[in-house]
Amino acid sequence: MTAQGKSGLVITAHPGDFVWRAGGAIALHARKGYRMKIACLSYGERGESQWAWKTAGVRLEDVKAQRRAEAEKAAAILGAEIEFFDAGDYPLKVTEAVLDRLVDIYREEKPAFVLTHALEDPYNFDHPVAAHAAQEARVIAQAAGHKPDPSRSYAAPPVFLFEPHQPEQCNFKPQVILNIDEVWETKFQAFQVLAAQKHLWDYYTRVALNRGVQGGRNSGRPMTYGEAYQRLFPEAVEMLA
Repeated sequence: MTAQGKSGLVITAHPGDFVWRAGGAIALHARKGYRMKIACLSYGERGESQWAWKTAGVRLEDVKAQRRAEAEKAAAILGAEIEFFDAGDYPLKVTEAVLDRLVDIYREEKPAFVLTHALEDPYNFDHPVAAHAAQEARVIAQAAGHKPDPSRSYAAPPVFLFEPHQPEQCNFKPQVILNIDEVWETKFQAFQVLAAQKHLWDYYTRVALNRGVQGGRNSGRPMTYGEAYQRLFPEAVEMLA
């Protein structure tokens, strides 16, 4: 089953986030025919590039260039298009220009769904800032008076929050577990691009295996690797089963 003409939008604070937490969803939907768009708000140059800073004399611009190249390669492996905002990290600052461009992306892409960060993260303030920007842009995109265009049609997409690094501390409770078995090797290939964060490869492999076990138990179907998501809005249905 394919979905030609549909798209998905991922709004991420840093380059690694979309790989660790949503790489399976990106690759899976790209394989099904969705056009996947990643809005990467920063290069993660200050706080998300541990190994890049271990080289003597390295400059901020060097780290940014490395992380951009990694993100571009990882996105290509996953089958996605990526747009960079260079809004800085630690702290991430969402300017009026950044927000305005995000609104335009919503209207251009008309995504069938949006993936972004959890609403809370006491370990990384950039993540909820990105989640807030994703929500605010979604609301503004619905406003008829924002860059009025009577010919424009727009439907607000569902938003799924991807799993934070320490979910228990972020009030993150999985409501959706996505089976990513058929794209796990693709996701792991994207892991290996992220040399600046190689210390996380094994950790996120274990996360995927744990969610796979939970997904199998809850679905009654075989699942080895999974990704967990929390819905931001209720799902409206005609029947419960």
